[in-house]
Amino acid sequence: MSDYKFEIQALAKSYNDGITRLEVLKGIALTVKNNEFIAIEGPSGAGKSTLLHILGGLDNPTSGEVLFEGFSIQNLSDSERATFRNKRIGFVFQFYHLLPELNVLENVILPGLLKSWREKKAVVEYARSLLDNLGLDKRLSHRPNQLSGGEQQRVAIARALINKPDILLCDEPTGNLDSENGAKILTRLKKLHREDKMTIVMVTHDKEIAANADRVIYLKDGMLGS
Repeated sequence: MSDYKFEIQALAKSYNDGITRLEVLKGIALTVKNNEFIAIEGPSGAGKSTLLHILGGLDNPTSGEVLFEGFSIQNLSDSERATFRNKRIGFVFQFYHLLPELNVLENVILPGLLKSWREKKAVVEYARSLLDNLGLDKRLSHRPNQLSGGEQQRVAIARALINKPDILLCDEPTGNLDSENGAKILTRLKKLHREDKMTIVMVTHDKEIAANADRVIYLKDGMLGS
């Protein structure tokens, strides 16, 4: 197996509406080592979220290549890519993306049940342990609209971890939270990295948030800089 989780080569992404061409990413070259915690910092519109979505197989580059543990994500079929995301990647989004009609426990177990309905009992037990570790054991039957922002983000982290992914991709995970709840989320992420050896890629526009990572990469106008 490769020593790297990700190897990104000459990555570019552009959009063309037939009149104008917008270049979002321009020749990105980047490696992410196993068990590394990196932050991609930059202003709004820099291309951070686009890069994260390409890493996780949610979007395709216009050119270039993304290798995950040595194999090309682009070579996967749509169904293979969906399986790859479900089994290997955990996503944590700024706006949580919890399903409002499901309670906390149901939101967390859903990706695990998509992986295997036959293991429902084990998935539920693991979800309960994740939520307990995140201080949400009293909130299992609550709906998302009954939770604070910090609680919703912790539910989103538990959901991202339910399939025991190899890597956690975090898109502005504290961007919609107050400073106290944001600090708690960062503490959780650092604990996952330190104790569970989780590889984490986090994008943020905040220098103070980025400073919590092992390595900070700056992205501006679709290009990496110092």
